[in-house]
Amino acid sequence: MPGPCPPEPERAAEVRRRFAEEARAERPDLAMLCLLVGAAGDGELDEAGVDAAGIELDRLAGLMPYRPGGPRAWAVATAELLGGRCEFRGSAADYQRLESSLLHQVLVRRRGLPILLSVVWMEVARRAGAPVYGVALPGHFVVGFGPQEEQVLADPFDGGRVLTGSDAELLVAGATGAPLDPGMLSPADPMDVVVRILNNVRAWAAARPERSDVALWALELSLAMPSHPARLRYEWARLLVQRGEFVRGAAALDEYADVVAGVDAGAAEKVRRQADAARALLN
Repeated sequence: MPGPCPPEPERAAEVRRRFAEEARAERPDLAMLCLLVGAAGDGELDEAGVDAAGIELDRLAGLMPYRPGGPRAWAVATAELLGGRCEFRGSAADYQRLESSLLHQVLVRRRGLPILLSVVWMEVARRAGAPVYGVALPGHFVVGFGPQEEQVLADPFDGGRVLTGSDAELLVAGATGAPLDPGMLSPADPMDVVVRILNNVRAWAAARPERSDVALWALELSLAMPSHPARLRYEWARLLVQRGEFVRGAAALDEYADVVAGVDAGAAEKVRRQADAARALLN
């Protein structure tokens, strides 16, 4: 299956504008940012669909028990609802689907990558009053409940299974071969969550050269973030050239060369030659 395709240019530009605006808000709305990522990647997601996804999160939160207790009770209650009754979880096959990184699709399919399932857990539990946050373990995203000294971790990819300390250590060791560092258990910043989601989308597209359209919108949203690595502009420019947009690509390469010229004149000159080569393809 090819997966969803991005919207028409006018709609795509409006989604990017709203994404940039939300990303720069004083308190960015994680769910809305994730839904705008979905709107950038799936042309069938219109405003009514965005609203419906938000309503679904509210509906699920309304099914949560009223203040079940401490962090562990919150973790168990959320797992019983989302992982049990609603059957949200993940599998190895979900890594092969673009839909697994799009929140609106995850809400419908009840399948997704660990980080998107964690967003569902966080947004539903937060609406119900839980002390919940994301925990960006290397290679595997989970959720945490309660303050650091009472922290309880749950794995939404595994239906919300409550993790022991050794479980978390095994997850980190499996991903990195290194021991668990206490700093890895800190709450993840919502903007870092969005960056990680976009990185996942770009990695999915990188393995599928025929889906350069996906790489393009993911890069353009990454560039709309309040801060981003300068090299992303180079990647974007190169992708434009690869897609046959030689004029835009050359202009973007020149702009990137201007940025790096003060740091590395040799690298800037190399990029300018690439811009010239892109313009030559028009002849």
